[in-house]
Amino acid sequence: MEEIRNFCIIAHIDHGKSTLADRMLEITGTVEKRKMKDQMLDQMDLERERGITIKLQPARMDWAGKILNLIDTPGHVDFSYEVSRSLAAVEGALLLVDATQGIEAQTLANLYLALEQNLDIIPVINKIDLPAADVEKVSREIINLLGCQAEEILSVSAKTGQGVAQVLDAIVERVKAPQKISDDLQALVFDSTYDEFRGVVIYIRVFGGQIKKGDKIRFVASNEPTEVLDVGYFKPHWVSSGGLKNGEIGYLITSVRNLEKAQVGDTIIFADRTTKALAGYKQIKPMVYAGIFPQEGSEYQKLREAILKLKLSDASLIFEPASSPALGFGFRCGFLGLLHLEIFQERISREFNLKLIVTTPTVAYNIYLNNGDKEVLTTPAEMPDVTKIHHIEEPYMHIEVITPKEHMGGLMEYVISQRGIPKDTEYINDTRMILRFDIPLASILVDFYDNIKSISSGYASLNYDFADYRECDIVKMDILVAENIVEALTSLVYKDEAHKVGKRIVNKLKEVLPKQQFVLKLQAAVGGKIIAGEKLSALRKDVTAKLYGGDVTRKRKLLEKQKKGKKRMAQGGKVEIPQEAYLAVLRKDS
Repeated sequence: MEEIRNFCIIAHIDHGKSTLADRMLEITGTVEKRKMKDQMLDQMDLERERGITIKLQPARMDWAGKILNLIDTPGHVDFSYEVSRSLAAVEGALLLVDATQGIEAQTLANLYLALEQNLDIIPVINKIDLPAADVEKVSREIINLLGCQAEEILSVSAKTGQGVAQVLDAIVERVKAPQKISDDLQALVFDSTYDEFRGVVIYIRVFGGQIKKGDKIRFVASNEPTEVLDVGYFKPHWVSSGGLKNGEIGYLITSVRNLEKAQVGDTIIFADRTTKALAGYKQIKPMVYAGIFPQEGSEYQKLREAILKLKLSDASLIFEPASSPALGFGFRCGFLGLLHLEIFQERISREFNLKLIVTTPTVAYNIYLNNGDKEVLTTPAEMPDVTKIHHIEEPYMHIEVITPKEHMGGLMEYVISQRGIPKDTEYINDTRMILRFDIPLASILVDFYDNIKSISSGYASLNYDFADYRECDIVKMDILVAENIVEALTSLVYKDEAHKVGKRIVNKLKEVLPKQQFVLKLQAAVGGKIIAGEKLSALRKDVTAKLYGGDVTRKRKLLEKQKKGKKRMAQGGKVEIPQEAYLAVLRKDS
């Protein structure tokens, strides 16, 4: 174990984690120069296109007689669960900070996660080759944050490779070797994926004993016995080694074919032992819910299989079957944020060739009933009768906005207008500060981050974390078309914003619904009370066209007869709402 060093790279998004990993793979000779490409550890085309890391990815390198196991981690807040899983599998972390931007919101969040795990932290300043780099200023920020000495901070250019060898040397010197926990096999499942040819591929960190090909093993949580068919490590491709010993990170292929049996956070032990399970991970709680439906109803089963496979590599994804009168059968899915939802949608489309309909994202509310029961509400249709409700609570988030101080006024005014509650402020240095607020999760779902960037001219960064649930005043708003409630358009809104939201929806319906043979009433209602309404005029047939000459009373009789007929139709007419109308209304920005 003395020859092993396990570490990960943590940073804010776009601070150069993947580029630094590339240079390490190149300098250590893990990947030949002719085979190198940018973002080598980013396996998905989607990651390379967007320039962000979505999935954690391990790689094994040899340096100065030591085995270095690297885990590259995502930087966006929506994928912080990936970071926490990586931290649980290593003993050290490189804290990477951009020399031109300094400490950002996610830098702080990831550092706190690493300190909770008691990891050895090595501060590294990246992008020192850029003209705008201010190494001295960023060094002072890091010293204030960590309380370290200036000589402990390393400076690199991940793009050119300058200083990267010194970082590798520091990992060997400063990161502690794995400790022996047990002689019996204990391996933590920190990730998994699905391969078309090999089935479920499990990523493990061995904390006790050793595991080899042919071993009979068992997953503790699911109590699923199986046999090791192959075992190896990452270079960064899979290299079969026949076995992994205490302290090593690698992959495992077993005879398990049930995708739900290999859960992230589970412990692998020998099948005939009762070895204690490792701590694993906290159960992740989704922050955002959305309905996911196939555009073609016949592809429901295909969608189910696709979500199950994605769930293997995305432990934070939660889903359950759902149905909608307008959209058919699908799933109600829980996500950590809107980027998480967006990436999920892209992956389903690309990897499984499925076209999706995604409903407007909502948050989960706690409903406390008069009889003492508590319910979790994720869809408006499940809202109990208002007479049964004692009170409702909504999720609040702690948010941190790091910004140049000249933008403080505009940002505070905007966040407060979105129901934010100011907490405190803190100066990082003479020019940059941290603004802290508590704010309802529903307020930051749509356009919040974009508006923060716009107000600060692109300089502000945002991090958020769950705070608690607090009492709120929300109501269920029904949309009526021809005086019939359209269940798929029912939504949950703040009571004081109900009229504004209802007005927007009925106006949008007036634009997108096709005209009928009768005047169409479009209404928004709360608790049976109409709060907004519009009318869509009827298609008019010229019933007098066949009349030529004659008394004017003949035309009046025909028009009166038509008017009465339209009135009867309006009383009992049914309106077929096209799918495009649902989609237009479901999007807030429409």
